[in-house]
Amino acid sequence: MNFQNVEFLISAASTKDFPKNRMPEIAFAGKSNVGKSSVINRLLQRKNFARVGEKPGKTVHVNYFVIDRKCYLVDLPGYGFAKVSAKEKERWSKLMEDYFAAGRIDLGVLIVDYRHPPTNNDITMARWFLDSGCPFVVVANKMDKLKKSQLEPNLQIIREDLNLPESCPIIPFSAEKGNGRDELVKYILKTAEEA
Repeated sequence: MNFQNVEFLISAASTKDFPKNRMPEIAFAGKSNVGKSSVINRLLQRKNFARVGEKPGKTVHVNYFVIDRKCYLVDLPGYGFAKVSAKEKERWSKLMEDYFAAGRIDLGVLIVDYRHPPTNNDITMARWFLDSGCPFVVVANKMDKLKKSQLEPNLQIIREDLNLPESCPIIPFSAEKGNGRDELVKYILKTAEEA
C-alpha cells in the first residue's frame, strides 16, 4: 500500500456524511495538543497534509482520507484542550459518540504524550477500546523530547495508567524525527489486509 497516494475525502459533520463505501477504517484519537496531525503527516510522509494548528482544536469534524484506495485514515477531533464554546464541545461530543457507536473502526490509534502520564480523557478512550473489543495501538508521541533514562519508566506509567494488557502495543514515536513510523505502518497494513 502506497501511503503517499493519499487524498482528502470528506470532513464529516454528522453521521449522514460518513462514507457509504465501506473500506477498513484506521481512526486516530488523542487530546487536542498531542500532535495528532503531526503523527498523521509523518505517517504519510507529507509535510502539511493534515493541518497542524497553532492552537489546539483545529480538527472539528471527522476527517476522512483515502490511502491508496485501500483504506480510510480517519482523523478525529482532539479532546480536552481546545478553547471552544460549550455548545461546540457538545456538538463534538455527539459526533464522536455517533462515530464510535457506528462500529466502523477496524484499528484505533490512540496518541498520548510520551512525556506525561495519560490524562483522564486518554484513560476513558483506552477503556472504550478495551471494553468494545476494538483492536488498537497506543502511539507515545514526542519521544524526542525525553532523555534516554526516561523512556522505559514513562512507557511503564502509560501502560499502567491506561490499564493495557501486554497484548496491546505501545509504539514509542517521534513525529519530528520519524521514530516508530515503520512499526505503525506495519499495524495499519496488517489491519487493511485482514479487514
